[in-house]
Amino acid sequence: MDAERAPAAPRPRSGAAAPAARVEERRQVDRRQNDRRQTDRRQTDRRRSDRRSEPRELDEDSWFGALAGGARSTFLGDADGGPWLDDDAESASESRFLAREARRIVSSEGSALRRIFRAYLTARAVLGAALVLTPWVMTAMGARLSWPMLALCLAYATQALSMWLLPGRGQAAGAIGQPRLARRQWTLTIGVDLLAFSALHLLDPVAQLNFAALLALPVLMAGVMTKRLAALATAAFVTLVLLAGVWRSAAAGQFTIALMTQAGLAGIGAFVISLLSGELAQRLAREERAARGSLALARQQTRLNRLVIEEMADGVMVVDRRLRVRTANPAARSMLGGAASDATSSFTLHDDPGWSALLSAVELAYGLGHWPDALREITLAAGRTVQVRARFTRRSGIDDVATPPQDVCVLFLEDLRSVQARMRQEKLAAMGRVSAGIAHEIRNPLAAIAQANALMLEDPLPGPQQKLARIVEDNVERLKRIVDDVMAVAPGAAHQQQVIDATAEVSRIVAEWQATCGLDPAAAATRIELRLPSAPLLVLFDAEHLRRVLVNLLDNAHRHATDGSGAVRLELLPRRKDGALLAIGSDGAPISADVEHHLFEPFFSTRSRGTGLGLYICRELCERHRASIEYRAGAPGERHRNVFRVSMRGAPTNP
Repeated sequence: MDAERAPAAPRPRSGAAAPAARVEERRQVDRRQNDRRQTDRRQTDRRRSDRRSEPRELDEDSWFGALAGGARSTFLGDADGGPWLDDDAESASESRFLAREARRIVSSEGSALRRIFRAYLTARAVLGAALVLTPWVMTAMGARLSWPMLALCLAYATQALSMWLLPGRGQAAGAIGQPRLARRQWTLTIGVDLLAFSALHLLDPVAQLNFAALLALPVLMAGVMTKRLAALATAAFVTLVLLAGVWRSAAAGQFTIALMTQAGLAGIGAFVISLLSGELAQRLAREERAARGSLALARQQTRLNRLVIEEMADGVMVVDRRLRVRTANPAARSMLGGAASDATSSFTLHDDPGWSALLSAVELAYGLGHWPDALREITLAAGRTVQVRARFTRRSGIDDVATPPQDVCVLFLEDLRSVQARMRQEKLAAMGRVSAGIAHEIRNPLAAIAQANALMLEDPLPGPQQKLARIVEDNVERLKRIVDDVMAVAPGAAHQQQVIDATAEVSRIVAEWQATCGLDPAAAATRIELRLPSAPLLVLFDAEHLRRVLVNLLDNAHRHATDGSGAVRLELLPRRKDGALLAIGSDGAPISADVEHHLFEPFFSTRSRGTGLGLYICRELCERHRASIEYRAGAPGERHRNVFRVSMRGAPTNP
């Protein structure tokens, strides 16, 4: 806010006294500026205290309050550094003025109508007190006291003061959602003014006082606070009153063309006042609605942006030059740990010794004006390493232009483990696409090798050559399985989802697996403990994909289970809501924690001849049918400690 300019002091005539006069003039200017700034600060504090009940959308502890405090902010053109951006002084001053006006409109209590109505009630009370004193002043000046006029002034003053002192009388007219005065409020204010001022004008035939000027007040307020038709009717009534005053003067023998002309011009002025005040009131209402609508949109956008920042996986924090963290999202607090997780509001980087590396980096960045490339990776407490990106912003004040700008730094933290995991996923995806292409190209020569080897086995061969042919046949089958596994998880592989009976399919798949697993029928029948429901259980899955998943899990359970009876347990249960739960457990040694963490990763295997794609393929096939597969260790003391659970969706009632 611009400081008030002090009037220039007269130039002293003496040359020796000129410096002293200039010093005194400068002191006066500084004193006036300080007084004005203190007054503005007190007014700002009062406005803020009045808005404590409202939600603080842009306070300093919020994201956008931490960045700009509701003020204008300028960012660096590049995240790595560069000069500060300076806006044009004139546009900055205009923006601050518009921001102050918008804040004043939306922060004022009630609507514009309510504020105008309260000012109107105050003006009526002051005017009523002045009207009570007017007859006595006229008497002191030698005029004759008019008792009817005195009674009318007392009655009007009583009514105006009661409307002003009793808050309940004026609340209904100032409702925020009410665009115009209610009929009762119009009667008690504008209606009373029209009757009182008209009576005063008509009771003074000799025109000792110009009471006609008071009729401009109800005309003005009718244009502001009533509809246009009612405002024009008020102006017409005032015009008739003025003409009636001229007629009364004519009856007293004082009629002149000048009085008639004066009354006509005053009536035209009443209509003009009514129309202009109505237009201005409509414009004020539109601006107020636009300001409140813009504020509502800004608050909604602020909530949305805050929600997005709070839910971000990357850490975001705002740090000022005093190394105070104004705000930080949950991800950043989790990465910092320690005092950051326990802090409910802002905190400083000096609070935890584990943040010393970050503290030194921020200090160095403020000294350089940009984030140094050598500090892109910082190790925090507990050995966690994060990647850091920075953006600087300048925070400029609105209420007090004398306040120097404040620089804050927005830090974006990303856990290095997440970065490495994302890079691994990208590499795996690229490798998967390449592997699928290679597997597709391998199929044709592999089929030719298998066919040629089969033709050789049709003829009788010597023992050593037949042994070599069998080795070729076994390895060809192994390569076929690897190719099938790679093609099964290739991107874009077609799959069909259908309704199947899980009970019948699981029973058929287990029977086929027992016949092909190399066990004799008696041992196979006792090795698996099969628990199936008696009724059909309909699920959404593909029969061939279910066979691949179940055979893979049975092979793993058979490989790691003991040789006892019931070493492998397979159980199919209906879920409480819908779908089915397939559980395959084995009584082998429990899977260690380090192996469990990589169970479903591709190309991870504990066997030298394994491809590491078995469980990964099971998970991919389950996800294609919106099913899930997980590993759960059995409770201590149970026989089957290694349990894999497959949850399948139930089929709709009317498929």
